[in-house]
Amino acid sequence: MALMDFIKKQFIDILEWTESGDGTLAWRFPMAGNEIQYGGSLTVRESQVAVFVNEGQVADVFGPGMHKLTTQTLPVLTYLKNWDKLFQSPFKSDVYFFSTRQQLDRRWGTTQPVTIRDKDFGAVRLRAFGNYAYAIADAKLFHTSISGTRDRYTVDDLDGQLRGLMLQHISDAVAQSGVPFLDLAANQVEFAKQLQEATATEFVKLGLVLASVTVQNVSLPEELQKVLDQKIGMGMVGGDMGKFMQYQTAQAIPKFAEGAAGGGGGGGGSVVGDAMGLGAGVALGQVMAQQLSHGLQGGGAAAAPAAAAPAGLKPEEVMATIEKLADLKSKGILTEDEFTAKKAELLKKLV
Repeated sequence: MALMDFIKKQFIDILEWTESGDGTLAWRFPMAGNEIQYGGSLTVRESQVAVFVNEGQVADVFGPGMHKLTTQTLPVLTYLKNWDKLFQSPFKSDVYFFSTRQQLDRRWGTTQPVTIRDKDFGAVRLRAFGNYAYAIADAKLFHTSISGTRDRYTVDDLDGQLRGLMLQHISDAVAQSGVPFLDLAANQVEFAKQLQEATATEFVKLGLVLASVTVQNVSLPEELQKVLDQKIGMGMVGGDMGKFMQYQTAQAIPKFAEGAAGGGGGGGGSVVGDAMGLGAGVALGQVMAQQLSHGLQGGGAAAAPAAAAPAGLKPEEVMATIEKLADLKSKGILTEDEFTAKKAELLKKLV
């Protein structure tokens, strides 16, 4: 009796897989040297696919349902083994189960800023992150190109590769969307759609389908964000440079007040110095408003002649203005021609 029990254990008559929810994508049925009973049953649940591999070749693929393992249900395997139709004997074959349900909330994001072209800012270093979902669409291709003969293959084994594919196509997605950076935050759905379309083909090559993509955040590096904040501030005052300088001065007053309060009795000299610096900033802002009003409002190729510096402007104030102009040029707010023309006008005041 014990001998018969031992013999029975060598023949597997039920093959099935109950997923444990641990992120397994592919799982090999543990054969342990046993053979599959001819006429046995294969149970494939919804959201699963089973693949028979014989002598290194994919023989048959089974979708959801209960399948009797006979020469009729294993035609390819029958052909490979040259079975006679009356041959009814146990056989050896590797059986792999694949999960075809969607793998949700997989994260992608830029570890370093990605440089893209933008029609407003030129070259922009962009940061973005979000999530995506995918599923196995072609179990045979996934087996031959990804999971192979491993006993178990999980989403964690694949995440790094898929995340890299997402990041690789960010520039393509932005270009295809045609949405300027300033509008990306309000058009994240369109950005996500273009990113999905740009990446989907690469997923197909792995036997996968990219089911969905979301973009949760798009941002600039800190130094570019400051320039953007300045442009937003100008938009708040309608592009009027004089009002913009007043806006900046208003922003600086609370900091000045904090410095004055923190200086105490012994900080009188510092407070006076801050006040003088604030007054000089206001005067300089008025000069810059006159000098830059046309260049920043018109945006045309040819700038109107710069307004002359007010009478009584000191040489150090002229040089300070030139330095400010150079800073604006480096940030792309002024063109080279505008900067050169305004600098020449200011330098005449030093003669």
